Amino acid sequence: MERLAPAKVNLGLSVRFRREDGYHELHTLFAPFSLADRLVVEPVSAGLHFQGPYGRENLAYRAASLYLEAAGQPGGVRILLEKRIPEGAGLGGGSSDAAQVLLALQALYPAEVDLFALARTLGADVPFFLLGRGAEARGVGERLKPLALPPVPAVVFFPGLRVPTPLVYRAVRPEDFGPDLPVEAILEALARGEEPPYWNSLEGPAFRLFPELREVRGRMRALGLRGVLMSGSGSAFFGLAEGPDHAKRAAEALRAWGRAWAGTLGGGDAGSGPA
Repeated sequence: MERLAPAKVNLGLSVRFRREDGYHELHTLFAPFSLADRLVVEPVSAGLHFQGPYGRENLAYRAASLYLEAAGQPGGVRILLEKRIPEGAGLGGGSSDAAQVLLALQALYPAEVDLFALARTLGADVPFFLLGRGAEARGVGERLKPLALPPVPAVVFFPGLRVPTPLVYRAVRPEDFGPDLPVEAILEALARGEEPPYWNSLEGPAFRLFPELREVRGRMRALGLRGVLMSGSGSAFFGLAEGPDHAKRAAEALRAWGRAWAGTLGGGDAGSGPA
């Protein structure tokens, strides 16, 4: 079984406040992006055989282990993971891989297993990738409301800087907190091809830690991309294009400074089906 594990971008991310449990309350819009990792999942008689980065520490391996245990060890599995989504970019690659492993194993070994409960133990973004479409999220990202997002041509740019998510959250200050995102206004702007009224509360702390990230927005805007925003805790940014050709030209130009992809965000499914 082959499956694609799509990247995500955050169409706005507001850090509302710091909770008593030490986590931050978030309000964000998740959108799938067409860049994706590739997974090959094959049933075997016994054991968990994984080929990919980080071995047993990989979220995909951990997801497989959790599912097989919860399902009563119905058999074994061999997993091949081909990474295309960069790490430390705020694009959710590891979480997406884990979600696709859970879905694949449920198809191979059907059982009365709560996938969303398993997903929440693996990471805050994993439930979104199980949902398989755009979503509004609250809490630490686990409370989801499905959203119908229009397909929008876009460019994702990764400057090559790996940014640890915990480091960025530790750098959040009270002045970085924001109100709820204006969801309806964002959706209307996307549908009309206008600049969405969103923001990312984590840009401030990320820029303080890595000042070189400030240059990225200017480079992308200079290529005619609109709504340029950092995704998640960074370091990847995305920008909305006028059309597929514009996205391809902008991505090609940005490759002088890092890795860039032209594609589509929003619309349809989050790529959770077979490759």
